[in-house]
Amino acid sequence: MSVIRRTVSRMTSAPPTAPASALADTVLGRLTEVYPAAGDPFRAQEMVAYMKGIAPFLGVRTPERRALSRTVLEGTPRPDEADCTAVALRCFALPEREYHYFAVDYLRRHVGRCSSGFLPVARHLVLTDSWWDTVDHLAAHVVGGLVAADPGLAERMDEWIEDDDLWIARTALLHQLRFKGDTDTERLFAYCLRRAGDTDFFLRKAIGWALREYARTGPDEVRAFVERNRDRLAPLSVREALKHL
Repeated sequence: MSVIRRTVSRMTSAPPTAPASALADTVLGRLTEVYPAAGDPFRAQEMVAYMKGIAPFLGVRTPERRALSRTVLEGTPRPDEADCTAVALRCFALPEREYHYFAVDYLRRHVGRCSSGFLPVARHLVLTDSWWDTVDHLAAHVVGGLVAADPGLAERMDEWIEDDDLWIARTALLHQLRFKGDTDTERLFAYCLRRAGDTDFFLRKAIGWALREYARTGPDEVRAFVERNRDRLAPLSVREALKHL
């Protein structure tokens, strides 16, 4: 798979615009001061190589980055949806990956402050420099959080699973990862079968991961589903689904 395929956005409408936000001004001002100061150019090149060149890095390790993030957010108020939108879009507009990680962490913490109207913003983030390191957290914690709060958004996931962009489809597959007993199994299994014929590694892996995670709650259902559809599922998907059974 080429880098071009991973990074091309398939948005059919204009990208969302960051609203005015004094909180975002404060956060971005602090963030762009403390993150670069902690960067390590040598480590940055290692991180670029590990992430297959998806984006440049500052070279800040995760534990240090999260400690710096706490400093950045010290004394700031709880955001509203406009603040979350502004912080996320402005972070993802910056090239270095650590800013994207900050935005994902911020949204994970505050997704409950966002309405179903935030979904187009989440879609834009999924399509920005798409790779598993941001997409998977956005799927499970942000998109999943929005759908859990507004089950009507599940119909949007029915559209996403049909999308030509593999990362949008992967998000649909993974958005119920944290639902446990609230998982819509009919949708989960239908999504897995809908994309079972795809040859892409990331979709096959996502099918297996989604099934494996639900197997913690419904092991017999997953085992029966896999056995019924073993001829349709890729070996990778089957292996991942049954890993802990």
